[in-house]
Amino acid sequence: MHHKHIKNEVIVQLKKEFPNWKKIPKKMKKEIANKVLKEIVDEYDFKQEISTPIEKLLGIENQIPEKGIIKLDKMTEYIEKIHSDRILKFSNYDRSAIYIKDKELQFVDRIIDDRVINTLLSYDGYSPAQRDVLPCHLLRAELLKAIKYPEISYRKFCTKEYLGLERKQNRVFIGFPLHMGTMIDHTQLSKFRTSLTFVQQINLLVYFLHYFHQSDLLGDCTICGVDSTELANDCKVPLASMEIKGKKIRIYGDLDCDCGARRNKRDKSIYVVGYRLHTLTVIDAHTKQSFPLVSLLAPANHHDSHFLPFLIKLAQSMGLQLNLVTADEAYHDKDGSLFDETGVTVVTPPSVNVKAPKNVDSKNGKVFCHNQCSIPMQHIGSEDLELEYKCNAEPGQCQYSEACPQCRFVQMDQGMFQRIPFTNKWLSDALDIRKNCERSFNLLKNQAGLEKIRVRSQHSTMARCTFSTIAVLLIKMAGNRKKKKIAKEPMHLLERAA
Repeated sequence: MHHKHIKNEVIVQLKKEFPNWKKIPKKMKKEIANKVLKEIVDEYDFKQEISTPIEKLLGIENQIPEKGIIKLDKMTEYIEKIHSDRILKFSNYDRSAIYIKDKELQFVDRIIDDRVINTLLSYDGYSPAQRDVLPCHLLRAELLKAIKYPEISYRKFCTKEYLGLERKQNRVFIGFPLHMGTMIDHTQLSKFRTSLTFVQQINLLVYFLHYFHQSDLLGDCTICGVDSTELANDCKVPLASMEIKGKKIRIYGDLDCDCGARRNKRDKSIYVVGYRLHTLTVIDAHTKQSFPLVSLLAPANHHDSHFLPFLIKLAQSMGLQLNLVTADEAYHDKDGSLFDETGVTVVTPPSVNVKAPKNVDSKNGKVFCHNQCSIPMQHIGSEDLELEYKCNAEPGQCQYSEACPQCRFVQMDQGMFQRIPFTNKWLSDALDIRKNCERSFNLLKNQAGLEKIRVRSQHSTMARCTFSTIAVLLIKMAGNRKKKKIAKEPMHLLERAA
């Protein structure tokens, strides 16, 4: 943990002493980063006890639930209150119905309530009367780009080619007048992403999840899954690097990013410089459709297991009901602390490195009372970190019944004896369903444009992830991108054609 603490000290000092870090020439950045890193390492006491909060060492201290997050079940009341406070009722003239011809944009336009959005994104000193471009306009522009133009850059998007007077549909969707040349510069969108607090991003997400839960996309049988994916940026070479006790400390131009191991991909390097996105996904158990709910963004060098508690607590602060989460081995609840704190059970595939306890069949996980017993025991519950089993023999069936305790406790592990033992009939189905989490990442990257990160900070990247999540949900709710089934020709017609 000392190398993480050292890097955190370097980043804190660089951000404090050089608030305009992005504007400093690269050559000067290298000199500064190397100097600060060397000074901190020279003065560092490796015998000290690290008291820095774990969320700060993981680089997610700005993504911890705070006061101000509106729970999902309270969002309806929030929306109704804003409408009830409106004194003036304006005319019913709607130019969107005239100029917006795209059905997908029509649906999104009806979902977005500008008054609610401006209220969610307001702050102390906010003065809408003095603004030509409101927060709702900037949010609409971000969603328009994510939904319709995910492959292009922000610079190209903020031009007359896409937002000019001739692009009436786009201008009406954003909320711009058609008789004036009002435009949005890419720097305005950059400042908008940077200005959004984490609470504001989560409240935006809750607003759209409010409508998502009212849709018919999810059935009555759903399960949540957790997985991660890497988001690479263009900071390939570190400004400063030093090896401390076998651990490398790297400082990049984007101070918050780091180098980590990439998932096995044949066409890419085994290492990635950037971030790792940890996402909670909801999966329909019947249709196997998966949808991203909420994410945490962290430097790529941290192990996945650290982020599960923070992600679940964030989801619960939003009012999402979680009982069971399926994930891969990296997210295992090793010591049961996650269940104790949140009440959520995590199921993961049994680790092949964990040996089965004595008198247990290593192939199917059946538990026997002793080495001479031939009748599998029945699981009846759990207490603390132990699973309780009782004898499942019929009266007179077991010859050892009088001398046998007929009860046994098995310690929970990362193998077949998790909080829900591997012998449970539906557990294998839950573990198979978790593979559908990958589909959510494909949607975020390919459908909403998150594959190429064109921003240079963790905060702005997190804002883009939030917009991409919202865009994926809106596209699915609109339902205009369903693949059309090709009608099959009758067999006798095919034979005749041959």
